[in-house]
Amino acid sequence: MMSGIPVGIAGLGWHVPDRVLDNHYFTRFVDTSDQWIQQRTGISERRWLADGEAPSDIFVAAGKRALEDAGVSPYDVDMVIVATVSGDFLGTPATACIVQDKLGCKRASAFDIQAACTGFLYGLQIGSQFIASGNLQNVLVIGGEALSRICDINDRNSVVIFADGGGAALLQPHDVCQQGLIEDATLGADGTGWHYIQRPKGGGKEPMTPEILAEGTHNLRMKGREVYRFAVERMSYLVSWALKGQDMDELGWVFPHQMNRRILETVSEKLAIPKEKVYMNVHRYGNTSAGTVPICLGEAKDNNLLVKDSLLILAAFGAGLTWGAARIRW
Repeated sequence: MMSGIPVGIAGLGWHVPDRVLDNHYFTRFVDTSDQWIQQRTGISERRWLADGEAPSDIFVAAGKRALEDAGVSPYDVDMVIVATVSGDFLGTPATACIVQDKLGCKRASAFDIQAACTGFLYGLQIGSQFIASGNLQNVLVIGGEALSRICDINDRNSVVIFADGGGAALLQPHDVCQQGLIEDATLGADGTGWHYIQRPKGGGKEPMTPEILAEGTHNLRMKGREVYRFAVERMSYLVSWALKGQDMDELGWVFPHQMNRRILETVSEKLAIPKEKVYMNVHRYGNTSAGTVPICLGEAKDNNLLVKDSLLILAAFGAGLTWGAARIRW
C-alpha cells in the first residue's frame, strides 16, 4: 500500500496532433497493407506531428488541460515531470524544463524520466512520493512521445505501430482534490531484455556518424516476437496484481498500455475480464508509448466514463524492459 499522505489525481488532460495517417500511407514505403496492419495490431490510424511542431507542444497542451481540469494555476505547480524517450533534444536540456517555461510554472522544479512505455506509471509514483512525504502540493506528471521523429520509415516492424501524443495528471493530496485516490502502485524492470526495443546506434556507445545516419540504425528497432511474449505475460501479471483482493463488481476500467489489440484481447480472455471493461483506443491513436495510459484516462474522463468510487487499473510495460501498474479509486 502507498504510505504517507494519501495522493489523488486532481486533473487530467491529453493531446494528440491534428495530422492523421491511415494505414495506406505506409504502403509507399514498406511492404504492407491496411488489412495486414489491422489484423496484427488493431491500428487503423495514428497521429503524427506536422513539420515545425515539437514534442514539447504535445506535452504543453496536455499539461495545460490537466491544470485547467484541476483548477490550478501554473504558478502553483511545484514540480513538472515529463516521461518521454522522444523529447525536443538529445539528452539535454530536459524537455520538462521547456514545458515548465511554456506553461508558466515559474516556481516548479522540472526533470525528465526515461522508462519508455512505462514512463507515465514511473512518473506517477515518483510524483506521488513528493506529495506523500508532505514536501509538495501540486505535481504535474506528463507522459508522451513524438515517436514519428525516431522511427525508420523503412522498418515495417515499428513504423506502422508508433505514433505521437501525450497525457497529463495533476497530483495533489487526496484530502484536497477528493478524487482519484492512488491506493497502491508497483514498478519493475528486467534489464536482460534491454535489446528487445532500442535505438542501436547514435548514442554514447556508438556516437553518430554519417554511416549511422545513412543506415538508419539511430532509429527505433524492435524484436516483435520477443516483445509480444513478454507483453502478454507481464500485462497479465500486472492486472492480476492490481485486482488481487478486490471486488470485481467495483471495477470501472482497466487502462492498459495501447501497444497491440491482440495482446489486450488475449490478456482480457486469460483473466476473464469483460472486454467492455478494458479501455482501448489503439485503433485511433496507435502506440504513443508513455502517452497511451494518460491519453486513455483523459479521454475516458472527457466522455464521462469515470464513475465515483469505481476501481481503475493502470498497467504498462516497455523497453528496458520496464513495467508498472497502479490501482486507483476514482
